[in-house]
Amino acid sequence: MKKTLVFSGLIALGVSLLTMIVFTSVVEQDPNEVFITHKSNLKASPAVYTVDESGNSVELNFTQTAEAVLDGVVHIKSTQVVSSRGGSPFDDMPDMFRDFFGEGFAPPRGDQPRVGTGSGVIISEDGYIVTNNHVIANADEIEISLQDNRIYTAKVIGADPSTDLALLKIEESNLPVVALTDSDQVDVGQWVLAVGNPMGLNSTVTAGIISAKGRNINILKDRYAVENFIQTDAAINPGNSGGALVNLSGDLVGINTAIASTTGSFSGYGFAIPANIVSKVITDLKEYGIVQRGVLGVFIRSIDGNLAKEKDLNYTQGVYVDSLIASSAAEEAGVEPGDVILEVEGVPVKSSPELQGMIARFRPGQTVNILVDRSGKTRTIPVVLNNASGNKDLATKMDKDLENLLGADFRALSEEEAEALGLDGGVEVVRLYSGKLAKYTQMKEGFVITKINDQKVRKPSDMKSLLDDAEGGVMLEGRYPDMSGNYYYAFGM
Repeated sequence: MKKTLVFSGLIALGVSLLTMIVFTSVVEQDPNEVFITHKSNLKASPAVYTVDESGNSVELNFTQTAEAVLDGVVHIKSTQVVSSRGGSPFDDMPDMFRDFFGEGFAPPRGDQPRVGTGSGVIISEDGYIVTNNHVIANADEIEISLQDNRIYTAKVIGADPSTDLALLKIEESNLPVVALTDSDQVDVGQWVLAVGNPMGLNSTVTAGIISAKGRNINILKDRYAVENFIQTDAAINPGNSGGALVNLSGDLVGINTAIASTTGSFSGYGFAIPANIVSKVITDLKEYGIVQRGVLGVFIRSIDGNLAKEKDLNYTQGVYVDSLIASSAAEEAGVEPGDVILEVEGVPVKSSPELQGMIARFRPGQTVNILVDRSGKTRTIPVVLNNASGNKDLATKMDKDLENLLGADFRALSEEEAEALGLDGGVEVVRLYSGKLAKYTQMKEGFVITKINDQKVRKPSDMKSLLDDAEGGVMLEGRYPDMSGNYYYAFGM
């Protein structure tokens, strides 16, 4: 017992002495003196690993990818000059009062610039840049800023509202390029980077994965819209539109286009146009000035469990043919209502957006092999695609300068169509996009132009010859097939 007490006392004495020593050293130290220790070459431990092509575990590192891609993504500023007039009772005055007071009574008109921003991707060393159509639509001036702060004015080579893509050109050489890859080969769960200029923050990189493929979110309002988006959770915000979605090799997987959000900002879902569609569209715009869109001519539905049960199908994925357009490419080839489309050119299609995306890669006149199931038996049907007008002709470059200027696709009425309208000919406005007609008139698609400045027109070449020599104001006269009376639209050349 006595030994235990002695031992305990010695321990207590030792602890007390140690405490005094520490206390003395702290008290004697200058309280305003701070000691900082530096360590060199401290490398952070990797938090995430991935697997390379050989199956080996490697550190997941985005720095090399970002470094390789940033120079190939540009900032786009599009400026539209909008004529406006200040509010005044004069605006609502009848014409007789306008004549009395004179036009000078009205507040002066002013040109108000409307500026939008977005992103673009350099796809060739000689200055071709791909972006979204909605980034540059109706722009009077387009300014391109490179990563190194060089600035250029761009011209529009062509635009395609049906895919929301546009091709621009700047005059420069030896530019850094982002190479396109085969977007069919990307997989859900694969790492990707989104590169662009969101919220005015230039050269921003965000990381995520491919969340889904073949998404249709009904955001494009074009009559022939093609939505077959790649979905990603890499953060995409306003200003990212037209920017790059790349894999870890720095190859272009898609063009960032849209977000799904209730706030207008990123909420976890971003959407990109697949690179294979981008490649087809920009090739057409560069070669023809217009997208050569092949058309099957079918009304379709994606197959799910309910449709499979309703139609007694053996599939829960694929595309069901509801009906056919008369004299369409599909009907001519022998496709029938009730067929289930399973593949296009050997590539499986599991939904309507995937089928639309596949067909959008082909031109009118091209043959596409389609695998269908009919009553439990599969067969391959070769289909020679039509264009939107129902024939197999390519749109000619002859009309494209005119179409770019006016912002429309045109076609001549057939004799039967003209006769049904009580006309001896005319030119139908098949599709409207960015151009003078959309900007300066209220014209709708389907309008049939019969006269330009009181001169008859029967085909697009008539329009071209009349407009080539036109100066100042132009008056278009025509009709709508489902409306009575003539309509008139005016604009300046």
